Amino acid sequence: MSDGYRKHFFPLESDPAIFTELSHLLGSPASLIFEDVLSLDEAETLPHPALALVLVLPTTAEYEKRKQYEDVLSDVCPQADLEEDVVWFKQTINNACGLYALLHALANSEARCMIRPSSVMARVMNAPPGQRYLIVESSEELERVYANVATKGQSISPASAEDELDLHYVCFVRSQKNGRLYELDGDRKGPLYRGVLLPEADLLGSGVPSVIRDCIRIDADNISFSLMALVRRD
Repeated sequence: MSDGYRKHFFPLESDPAIFTELSHLLGSPASLIFEDVLSLDEAETLPHPALALVLVLPTTAEYEKRKQYEDVLSDVCPQADLEEDVVWFKQTINNACGLYALLHALANSEARCMIRPSSVMARVMNAPPGQRYLIVESSEELERVYANVATKGQSISPASAEDELDLHYVCFVRSQKNGRLYELDGDRKGPLYRGVLLPEADLLGSGVPSVIRDCIRIDADNISFSLMALVRRD
């Protein structure tokens, strides 16, 4: 995790119901919900259409090593080109990686065209690209809504919002411009193009992308991984 956060939130539990509730409160329509991806190997259980994927992973030594290596060598999209391919939010709120994963999912899928005009998410997306993360950071309404949802769930909250956790959320999206698969993590330098082209908006339309499996395989003995999908239910 990066240092120098300006605010501190209590973390979200990796529960699709909690992510769904928060996304609706921020402005997404009732037809879009989050669902668990229960198995990577049973095609019949995969949710469709998967408009974005949220991966929860443990921040082990192996993860930190891989992250450092990728930050040096990976194809990070230049800041000036972000709006061309994908929307990325720099994370400036500690322990809010779940929130940023949710925002990335909504901003880079068909959900973006379905956001309620007067909502928090609409105000975020209507801001100039370089100022969006500041709107997220400063919005009192977003902070209030988030705080109400973050108190729900079965997990025990840390004693302080400043306490560091050993789990992290990242989001995978398909660029609506060129079909590239990006990993979006506000704690990185920018979006990471994962070298995969997806022919359709459903990220699970051809099975689970290999990059998801690779993220889990690097620490396969750890059972803390989980995967959620943003799906449309008409």
